[in-house]
Amino acid sequence: MSGFSTKVQEVFNEPACDKNLKKSDKERKKGCSKPLIPGAAAGGCAFDGAKIVLQPIVDAAHLIHGPLACEGNSWDNRHAASSGPLLYRTSFTTDMSELDIVMGNGEKKLWKAIHEVVATHRPPAVFVYSTCVTSLIGDDIEAVCKHATEKLGTPIVPVNAPGFAGSKNLGNKLAGETLYDHVIGTMEPEISTPTDINILGEYNLAGEFWQVKPLFDKLGVRVHCCITGDARYVEVASAHRSKVNMMVCSAALINLARKMEERWGIPYFEGSFYGVSDTSDALRNIAGLLVRQGAPHDLIARTERLIAEEEARVWRRLEPYRERLKGKRVLLYTGGVKSWSVVSALMEVGIEIVDTSLRKTTPEDKARIKELLGDDPHVLENMAPRDMYAFLKEGKADIMLSGGRTQFIALKARTPWLDINQERHDPFAGYDGMVELVKKLDATINNPVWAKVRIPAPWDEAGAPSARDFTIDPTHVARFRKAFAEREAQDFEEC
Repeated sequence: MSGFSTKVQEVFNEPACDKNLKKSDKERKKGCSKPLIPGAAAGGCAFDGAKIVLQPIVDAAHLIHGPLACEGNSWDNRHAASSGPLLYRTSFTTDMSELDIVMGNGEKKLWKAIHEVVATHRPPAVFVYSTCVTSLIGDDIEAVCKHATEKLGTPIVPVNAPGFAGSKNLGNKLAGETLYDHVIGTMEPEISTPTDINILGEYNLAGEFWQVKPLFDKLGVRVHCCITGDARYVEVASAHRSKVNMMVCSAALINLARKMEERWGIPYFEGSFYGVSDTSDALRNIAGLLVRQGAPHDLIARTERLIAEEEARVWRRLEPYRERLKGKRVLLYTGGVKSWSVVSALMEVGIEIVDTSLRKTTPEDKARIKELLGDDPHVLENMAPRDMYAFLKEGKADIMLSGGRTQFIALKARTPWLDINQERHDPFAGYDGMVELVKKLDATINNPVWAKVRIPAPWDEAGAPSARDFTIDPTHVARFRKAFAEREAQDFEEC
């Protein structure tokens, strides 16, 4: 475990993270997030974060070395879509039991599981994930994976990210370390062009990457690899030959972007595909960096023409909704890059942001929010459910955009709610995604059901009779008691 501890400390000391550099040595050792609460790690531990990053490599097999519940709690936790292979949807686990742990059968069971997966499915690679239990009992998955790779001739990649190591964000970074150490640079691409790019931190949630890729196709820019949405193992393994990296969420894979620049000279920048202006800026940045890396100089002019055409088209499609949504108030309760990218997208159609959260945001994210909202005080580090309910109940927002965990607070307050987090089924990226987001907002806010559910119940209306207005005649009570006693006596005689 000493090597693993060293790797975790390297991630904590990420030199490309401005927030990390401002910390003292003591604070830096604590990592980036609050300690996990025992019993509440599902959906927030390092193992889950690593699985989120790596599972969208759709043609690989993903084997969990640990108890069955670890796979059950993490499987398919994001709707990362595939355009072909579906092996990543199959759950593989060694299903460690108490007897396996006591008898020390972990490594033997892992070897047998790897052999069975390779023999049955013939994947291009197998990712093997350690968990809390198998790490605590000392199973050496790196040694087993190395032995299996030599014997089977298939890359078996160890993912050392047990849940107790830290938060989901740490797991994201450890997954990036895994790709850097064991995958990227191990294969060469069949085709390489001066306009090859990688997109880091994009997981093709609800097919969002497919809304952006046609834009690059029109420009003649080849997305060599999306790390890791709808990715193939060979694409990831040969990603070191691309010319530019774009990070969709720097908090997740900034360590991978930095190391790829240091080792292979691939420049990177952080951008977003949420909203019209952010999508246009991302295209401009990619074109500019590609030209600096040797792409044809006319790429910049062609990019500007495409942006002008797409923006004109998207604003024509948005025009019918702008009047209906202008001035509508939104409570945005999300995290990370969406805290500012979605703000920008909503403001473009005239929507007012009454509050936005700062959960899981970096100093760069906070700076962008301040740039968009000015010195507006309506930013939240966190909001208790009780306060959120009161805020919505008082009618301070026309709709709440958040994840599924807070939807019932909005519904209890009889306020429209729209899913904006990674569990959603609707793609909101790119120009077309902006239109889809606005359509969903309009359909949700202006749904006639809200006028119905807000009508007071008859017993809540002014002047309606209450329970105190009704009295019971004592003679009726006495008559009922007498009838009940007679019936009870009759039943006793029959028995």
